[in-house]
Amino acid sequence: MMGSCSWLMVLSGFLLLAGVVHAEQSLDTIIIDAGYDKQTKIAVVPFRSPPELSAEQPMSDIISFDLARSGQFAPAEEENMLSYPTSSREVYFRDWRVLGVEYLVIGQASIDMLGALTVNFHLYDVFNEREMIADSVNTTRDKWRDAAHYISDQVFEAVTGIRGAFSTKILYVLATNAGSPNAGYRLEMADADGERARTLFDSNQPILAASWAPDGKQVAYVTFETGRPAIVLQNLATGARQVLTQFTGINSSPVFSPDGKRMAMVLSRDGNPEIYVMNLADRSLRRVTRNQVIDTEPSWSEDGRSIIYTSDRGGRPQIYRQDLTNNLVERLTFQGDYNARARLLPDGKHLVFVHRNNGVFHIAWQDLERDDVRVLTRTSLDESPSLAPNGTMLIYATQDQGRGILAVVSIDGRVKYRLPSSSGDVREPAWSPFMDTL
Repeated sequence: MMGSCSWLMVLSGFLLLAGVVHAEQSLDTIIIDAGYDKQTKIAVVPFRSPPELSAEQPMSDIISFDLARSGQFAPAEEENMLSYPTSSREVYFRDWRVLGVEYLVIGQASIDMLGALTVNFHLYDVFNEREMIADSVNTTRDKWRDAAHYISDQVFEAVTGIRGAFSTKILYVLATNAGSPNAGYRLEMADADGERARTLFDSNQPILAASWAPDGKQVAYVTFETGRPAIVLQNLATGARQVLTQFTGINSSPVFSPDGKRMAMVLSRDGNPEIYVMNLADRSLRRVTRNQVIDTEPSWSEDGRSIIYTSDRGGRPQIYRQDLTNNLVERLTFQGDYNARARLLPDGKHLVFVHRNNGVFHIAWQDLERDDVRVLTRTSLDESPSLAPNGTMLIYATQDQGRGILAVVSIDGRVKYRLPSSSGDVREPAWSPFMDTL
């Protein structure tokens, strides 16, 4: 598995082809496989907008699709609506009660001569006939989709009580012609729905282990541009890149600490793959693990006081937690003969990781207090889980008809959808933190 063994890929003699490339090539249409048994019926009425905005995808379509892919909402079909209000005085709750609609979203957009975009929107509780949100978004025309995702976030939070994550981004590696002389690898960044993808970095050799800074302004990843693996830090706004480590041997698995001041990583500079923590201010290194076995794939606790990692010190890959204050080590997983690439949920009480069951790799969830393990995915060769910042969903890499794709599953396993790509194999996803995209 590439996600679990990326530190083994010590290659040499490679030359990267390009720097930042702004290429618009999105993932294909999302395929929703499953949702909640009882979804909340919501109607997102087409927003009123001037002719100048007719070329844009209808904002109501973007919002409806956001809510649908959460698995918790069942948006009403436009052709079944009995009325099409765009302002409060046009809302007749009886029209929506007849359709069984529980919540109603309406809005209108306008744009001035300078390109300033204003979107007014309202959310209503239909059965109680009350307004829950009356708000507006002021931005620019090029942020049309960002405004729609923002509205989706507000609606989702108002109804569920959970912060929405539709305005977030995802990173992934797109591989074409892998294993051939014409192989190409691109580090892509896209909206969480797969739209507006752009290439951050382009190479003729593998790109691995991308991760986000907690402020969403930088990413780190592994490249082989100088003949040995290197951990690179890249600024998203400017494209500027700097090499953090390029030691002989393994340089892999960079992960930012929650405060963004440190980075955990895997280095073999002392002969054996070990976990290190770098202070990003002065580049000083602290060695965390000291074993004659493999320690790899670090991640952080939410408070930044401990590191979660994979180790085969017990004979097979299992997940451990090490306190950075006193270096005490605790084994976290016991079920199964292979558990790796772990990430803690924001509550610190639950874990997601790659779990092998009967020779097949799946994504699993574990309650750390009860030692309860639940398999979330049923596809094959599932790897590289990455959590949404609100902790409700995770994205992972899997296989579909022999091709690498991305898939998303809810933490309870009830919601599933896929983000296929016709452009090549997709792998190594990373979900961004919450971001201000407006």
